[in-house]
Amino acid sequence: MTEEKHIGRSIEYKLEANTELRFEVEKDGEVTLELVNGQAEIFGAELTVNRKVLFSAQAKVAVYTWQGCIIVMTGTTEVAYTVKETPMIIYVNIHAALEQMRQKAEEQDTRGPRMMICGPCDVGKSTLSKLLVNYGARLGRAPILVDLDCGQNEIAIPGTIGALVVERPSDIEEGYWLTAPLVYHFGHKSPSGNMKLYSHLITQLADVINLRCESNNKANISGVIINTCGWVKEGGYQALVHAAGAFEVDSIVVLDQERLHSELKRDMPEFVRVMLLPKSGGVVERSAKTRLETRDNRIREYFYGTQSSLYPHTFEVKFEDVNLFKIGAPELPESMLPLGMNPEETRTKLVQLKPSLGLLHHILSVSTATSSDEDVVSTNVAGFILITEVNMEKECFTVLSPSPRPLPRNILLVMDDIQYMDFK
Repeated sequence: MTEEKHIGRSIEYKLEANTELRFEVEKDGEVTLELVNGQAEIFGAELTVNRKVLFSAQAKVAVYTWQGCIIVMTGTTEVAYTVKETPMIIYVNIHAALEQMRQKAEEQDTRGPRMMICGPCDVGKSTLSKLLVNYGARLGRAPILVDLDCGQNEIAIPGTIGALVVERPSDIEEGYWLTAPLVYHFGHKSPSGNMKLYSHLITQLADVINLRCESNNKANISGVIINTCGWVKEGGYQALVHAAGAFEVDSIVVLDQERLHSELKRDMPEFVRVMLLPKSGGVVERSAKTRLETRDNRIREYFYGTQSSLYPHTFEVKFEDVNLFKIGAPELPESMLPLGMNPEETRTKLVQLKPSLGLLHHILSVSTATSSDEDVVSTNVAGFILITEVNMEKECFTVLSPSPRPLPRNILLVMDDIQYMDFK
């Protein structure tokens, strides 16, 4: 049995083997966790003995121990409880199967496993993706994490999709080690914002990853884990099918939805294994307000760090020094289109914008393209800036940037529906 002991403001938990401690931090609180004895992990990343880990407001955490441990928790939680019934045995078996496929790929000099994780909102897709890449990294592998969730992205900010080679487990406080992530500008918080562009970027991302795997044998053998968004009906389902084909996946995990599992089994080629797994009981359904707060927190962390450890720069940018674009023109009736143009082609068209007050509080992606003559739509981005002030008289923006001036490139892509109010 789990034992709890109150020590002042702290609680000491003595956990049995194969037990999970779940807790949620209060809205305005914070919690410090310390592993005193034994071994424990959070989403596949190991806790270090006697290292205090800080969790900020509204964090939802699950600490799992395979052998048993003692943990001291300090702070105020919304809820905290322990359970023994978890799907961790199932999840670690998935990891073991992936590792067998990697060993086979190593022996035969072929490509490693490619797994896509899908399911509706709030079933733990991001958590399982993180757990699997962390377990792979702990064995010395370098799996590629692909995140196609443009609303709650783990690699970059909302409004993007991207990929990252995970060579070491994520840090429990700071997250993934973001060394050279590959990120593409999408500009919307849902694929429905521009399905044509979303499909195009998935194809582009898959092509680049295939090229990288050809030149990086370790990543090629380690395989690819693909996290997806929670829209699984109609256009969302078609996006899943497209992603499975573009990345040439050999296995799909469906979390907690029999209908989606049945549809994918029907529509996938025979060589693709489709598995239905249960979600963890610790997964909490989030409201629209909570999702918005999570997106804002993600943007804030990009500029200020998870524990306000970063110090972004504020400076002015002249209108004449940058070129502003958005991707996707409004759909027009066929009668108004240039001769021979398909209506869908406008959805991936680069549209130049004039500076205006309407850009206030918008996030802009800094494209790595050197000129608008390049295929800017298919070019990855170097980072992001936030417009905090627009001065039409002086013809300049005031921007918040993670790095000092000047901007590395002058082609800026405007996020259609991703905005952020900087109150710091």
